[in-house]
Amino acid sequence: MSQSTLVLIPAHNEAPTIGAVLDGIRTHLPDADILVIDDCSGDGTGAIVRQHGALTVRHTFNLGYGAALQTGYHYAMRHGYERIVQMDGDGQHDPKSLPDLMAPLENGYDVVVGTRYRRGNAPAQSFSRRVGTKLFAWIVTKWTGIEITDPTSGYQAMTRRALREVAHESFPEDYPDADVLIGLHRNGIRLTETPVDMHERIAGVSMHRGSRVAFYAYKMALTLPLLPIRRRALFRDGRRETPVEAT
Repeated sequence: MSQSTLVLIPAHNEAPTIGAVLDGIRTHLPDADILVIDDCSGDGTGAIVRQHGALTVRHTFNLGYGAALQTGYHYAMRHGYERIVQMDGDGQHDPKSLPDLMAPLENGYDVVVGTRYRRGNAPAQSFSRRVGTKLFAWIVTKWTGIEITDPTSGYQAMTRRALREVAHESFPEDYPDADVLIGLHRNGIRLTETPVDMHERIAGVSMHRGSRVAFYAYKMALTLPLLPIRRRALFRDGRRETPVEAT
């Protein structure tokens, strides 16, 4: 079986930064394929992606971060990729950390979470974001028995085994963070965390901002107690193999 790698980048109006991100990936992970899920951008993001030689799938409507990841997951399943990296297109996730992020996959781990908190150079965050991160880091660590310091990190790597667990209709459309990690652990997926370099946002807006931090906490408070009884959609396997074509 091929050890092919796909880098997934959900993007909404990332024209100012996406080109540099793609160039960085080519430098630090030259053998990987790159798929940008253009979530109905209005600033020419898709055109820049194509100019840089990456694949792109465009949503006709803005569906949100989690839905964009689902499109990428289904594409990766359909095309047989064995390793998947997900990262943002806004310049926060430094491509030079890609080899470090993927290294634990060679040691038997299925999901590697990139943390900004273990190198002493984490970018500045609002007080509410710091408090929320610490709270949910504590919850994930207690629930899984694995120290996770950055549960909201979107900079992750996974194997195809883990991909099969996230490519389903129950995947959150808005905040796929702490509950996803706990759910993966419950299903026997081996998790770990590794230090990566992250930067302050250059453009765009965070999905964990302002009043959304409070909504995120409210959503997690409702979602986490339901994990033991949560069921997936019955048509999961059929939908997972639905073709997703990129240009």
